[in-house]
Amino acid sequence: MVRLTEYKGHYKALFVLGVPIVIGQLGMIILGFADTLMIGQHSTNGLAAASFVNNLFNLAIIFSTGFSYGLTPIVGGMYGQKKLTSAGQALKNSILANMLIALLLTLIMFLLYLFIDKLRQPEELLPLIRPYYIILLISLVFVMLFNSFKQFADGITDTQTAMWILLGGNTLNIIGNYVLIYGKLGFPELGLVGAGVSTLISRILMVMVFAFIFFTAKRFAEYRVGFKRLSISKALFKQLNSLGWPIGLQMGMETASFSLSTIMIGWLGTIALASHQVMLTISTFAFMMYYGMGAAIAVRVSHFHGQNDWKNVRRSAFAGFHIIMLMALVFSTLLFLLRYQLGTWFTESDDVVLTVVSLTVPLLLYQFGDGLQITFANALRGISDVKPMMLFAFISYFLISLPAGYFFGFVLEWGTLGVWMAFPFGLTTAGVLFWLRFNKKTLKKFKR
Repeated sequence: MVRLTEYKGHYKALFVLGVPIVIGQLGMIILGFADTLMIGQHSTNGLAAASFVNNLFNLAIIFSTGFSYGLTPIVGGMYGQKKLTSAGQALKNSILANMLIALLLTLIMFLLYLFIDKLRQPEELLPLIRPYYIILLISLVFVMLFNSFKQFADGITDTQTAMWILLGGNTLNIIGNYVLIYGKLGFPELGLVGAGVSTLISRILMVMVFAFIFFTAKRFAEYRVGFKRLSISKALFKQLNSLGWPIGLQMGMETASFSLSTIMIGWLGTIALASHQVMLTISTFAFMMYYGMGAAIAVRVSHFHGQNDWKNVRRSAFAGFHIIMLMALVFSTLLFLLRYQLGTWFTESDDVVLTVVSLTVPLLLYQFGDGLQITFANALRGISDVKPMMLFAFISYFLISLPAGYFFGFVLEWGTLGVWMAFPFGLTTAGVLFWLRFNKKTLKKFKR
């Protein structure tokens, strides 16, 4: 039986790695809160339109982010073995792979845009949805470029650079929102379109700053040698794809369960859609914090995996799970205590506020499952065992969560609450399956 004292070193290392990632993620959450607050105060229709578009793009962005995560175990393993020039070459390959994925996603999302009026959303929202959608479409390629640099930096344990860039970019985005949504400092009042323009500008600038740092800072000198002198490697490119696609599809299917649920909730009307957006903004707060620590788990596990140290592979993963469960406990306590105030932060609509209160129940119920699946998805990513995750995600989200959401929401007529009640089933199923797989892959090697 391993005592908690034997995890002490892992707790400390995970905090050092994970806290900057979590802070960077919190910057993104604050941006999400600010977007939702500012748009919601401008108009309820704008809030509902933002909910629909953001959730469609979340599917593309989460998939692309998952694909970029394929770089982390590769770079992490190279870093653990002190192969720094090879890590620079891996970044070069990752940028090419991510650019190709960005172009593919842009094409897919543009084709979806052509049929946007067929998705049965409220007619009054379409004039708001269309221009906002196009602006976010343009920004996709910059999301992927940023992901390449961020996953590379995380893999070599430099998590602070991405943190500062994210915080700076998100601060700029919030300022841009204020100026462009409400028409301040002589700019026209653009409403939801203003929020989209501000997001686009901030994403472009974050990529430019990260690239500038990589190509000029002394700490990246040896990595730049590999980036500049070593060519695109067919083996590396293939490895990035063999890791990236399963991770992207696993995360994409999880996000799809929320995004497709958004379409179902849109059938219930503008109030339901606005309430859904508020609750998603709140739930994303927890998800991104957990995933920040999950990214640290993947990095630590990949380092020990590169050294064939299976004891510390397992201890890193379970130490990370302990930390994420503590985070979940704190979040759940705050959520319960503030459940009657949450909706009032975003809108003056009494109907939206009351619906948000009811949705805190399923949100509380799925915190354990969410923490479990994030921990062991990242642990599996760290040991490069990612292909089974696609099947587990399909079972959890497409065979369980989405059908359950339709059944509870429309067959039993529980409405928005019913759609949300499906999420605890899907997330907990995924968590248990990932945990079982991690144990199967590591326990025997640990006992050798």
